[in-house]
Parts: sequence; structure tokens; C-alpha cells
Amino acid sequence: MTTELLRGLLSGITDVLPDAAALRRVLHAEPRLSGQEGDTRDAMTSSLGWLDWTPVAATGAWGRLGPEGPAVGLRAELDALPVAESTGVPFESRIPGVMHACGHDVHLAALWSVLTAARRLTLPAAMVPILQPREEITPPGAADVVASGLLDHQSIEAMIGVHVQPAIDAGVVSTGAGAVNAAYDSFEIVVSGTPAHGAYPHLGVDPITTLAAIIGEVSSLPSRLINPTHATVVSFGQIQGGTAPNVIPDSAVCRGSIRAFHESDRSLLQEAIARTAEGVATGRGAAASVQIITGGPALINDPGLARRTDHHLTSVGLTVAETPFRSCGSDDFSEYGASAASLMCFVGTGRVNGVGLHHGAYLPGRDALELAARAFACGYAAAVDAL
Repeated sequence: MTTELLRGLLSGITDVLPDAAALRRVLHAEPRLSGQEGDTRDAMTSSLGWLDWTPVAATGAWGRLGPEGPAVGLRAELDALPVAESTGVPFESRIPGVMHACGHDVHLAALWSVLTAARRLTLPAAMVPILQPREEITPPGAADVVASGLLDHQSIEAMIGVHVQPAIDAGVVSTGAGAVNAAYDSFEIVVSGTPAHGAYPHLGVDPITTLAAIIGEVSSLPSRLINPTHATVVSFGQIQGGTAPNVIPDSAVCRGSIRAFHESDRSLLQEAIARTAEGVATGRGAAASVQIITGGPALINDPGLARRTDHHLTSVGLTVAETPFRSCGSDDFSEYGASAASLMCFVGTGRVNGVGLHHGAYLPGRDALELAARAFACGYAAAVDAL
């Protein structure tokens, strides 16, 4: 039955692909930032007006297609990034400084394809599409979806996600059992000093040089505290301080991120960053305050779901990565794993225009949309196999 079901889904996806591509262009041209995705949600729900939709996580929504009883959740993200687009295509973002640079428009259109194809079939288990907000920020939208009780009251036994990935060859899908993405936390370090004239640094306490020393020390923590066989990354993305080149300011701030696959490593780094920042600052006569903003856990693919999905992918002629893709990237799809068997399928695009995710020129094509939709369908079929 699953084979016939999958054949019907894939045939339907092929039929609706031109309309899905048109929808993708609409979504791409009108991106919305995290927490502001209402227009994107409404565009999706209007295009799927034959489904009943219920709000979730403030700017998200969910629906249900199929019979009562156990269900399979299909997640697609709504939010875009604060990135200026440079693709030059006719459907380039109309919102200055905002772009779907992470492929979420492709994921949404792929989900639309699967649902539209499934509409004409008799499903053995319900599909529950989740239009999820705030994947790109912390705290993430997936945590709110889980906290809403949606997975429990809709009897969602498995969750399927897809994500375009330029590090994988175009046309290849990667699943893989176990951890495929790292846990993610962000942090902010504020150093308070004593302001002074730039010519008389000895009369003040310089927060900028103190912060620079802290950044150097914190950057070395993974190599000295963490087992070298455990993938961990501490990165700094923002530094701010001062108003003029000849004024030593009273404070400086930096912000960064922690990525780890092991919870023990994650906790150790959180504690060490605070301890190191405070110690370096004290040694220089300054003070440091550290705020850790806890994100989501590592993304763990269910082994059985991954194995069955790979089988379905290969059975319909799609290529599965010989070595599963794993990275210190993060995705709040990981939040669903505590409540249901979950699987993230990475859809290979290769590097598009020589660039990758979060770049203003990253624009996956129609082939990626079709492959993402087919991965959704194979993941759904694999979940049904176990119900």
C-alpha cells in the first residue's frame, strides 16, 4: 500500500510543480523576518484554502488532511533573514534588506506540492502541515509549537522536515541516523570600564581592549576544554563599542554562539565562557556580565525513520548520500524530537552561483523544489510504514 501511495504522491507532485514554482516566486518576493511572518502564513493558507487552519506560535498555523488517528507532521519554516538580496531575478525580494536566503521559500512551496498532491488521494494516516515561525532566532518557534500541545492532541507520531543544503551535491538527499545538527546557544558579553581621553588611557579602564582579550580567550576554550573528537564551535558575530576614535568608552559588547553535539560539552562551555569573561575583566580592573540565551538541542534523526526513508528514496530512483551530511549548523526542528520520531532530510543543491546558505546570491532552482517535495513524500511514506 505504501508503494502505491508514494507513487500517487510523486505523480501529483510532478503535475503541480509549475504552480508550486509560481507560489515559490511569490513567497520569495515578499519575505518577512522572524516574528513578522503573518503575511507569509496568510499567503500559504490562502493557497491551501481547502484546508482548515489553526493559529500556532503567534504567527504560525497548522492544518490536518486525512483520517482521524495517528498523524505525520510536515514542518516548513516561514521566516526570512536580514540579508540584502543580490540575485537580480525578476522575483527578487521587494523588501529592502530582507531575503529568503536559507531556502525557506523552497520548503514552503515543497510542502504545498505534497499537500496538493495528497488532496486527491485516500491517505492511510493524516498529514499535519505545520507552518512554523521563527526558525532563525532564539528562542525558536518550534519550542512554542511543541509547548502548545499540538503534537499530542493531533496524535502526531512522526515529524518530517526538509532543508536545502549547498554542501551536498545537487540531486542528492541525505538523512542519516543520529545527530545531524548541533545544539545552539547564543551569548552576550558586556564589559564595563572607565571612560577616558584616548591620549590618557592610564586614567581609565579600557573596555575595548579588555573585550578583545576576552574574545581571544573564549575562542580558545573548545580546543582546551572539549574532547577533540567532539565537534564544538564558539563563534563571535558582533562587536560594538565606542563613539569616537579618540575616546575610550565606558562599555563594549560582543555577541556570539555556541554549537555542540553533547549536552555535557554545551554546559561546560556555557560555564567556562562566563568564568573566563569575568576573570579576564577583573584582571584588567573592569567588570564583565555574561548572558547565555539557551537555544534548542542537537537534531537527532530517528534511525528507523531514516532507514525506511532511504529505502523509499532509492526505490523511486533518487540518490541518497553515501555518507550522511552532519554539521555544526543548527535547526529548531530538533525540538520536535522529544515528542515524536523525527527526520530531517537535507536536499542537495550544490553551491548555487558559487555561494551557500545565508548569502544574498543563494537561489536554489526548481529542481531543488521538486527534490524537497519528493523527500517530504518519502519521509511521510516511511512514517506511515511504522504506524
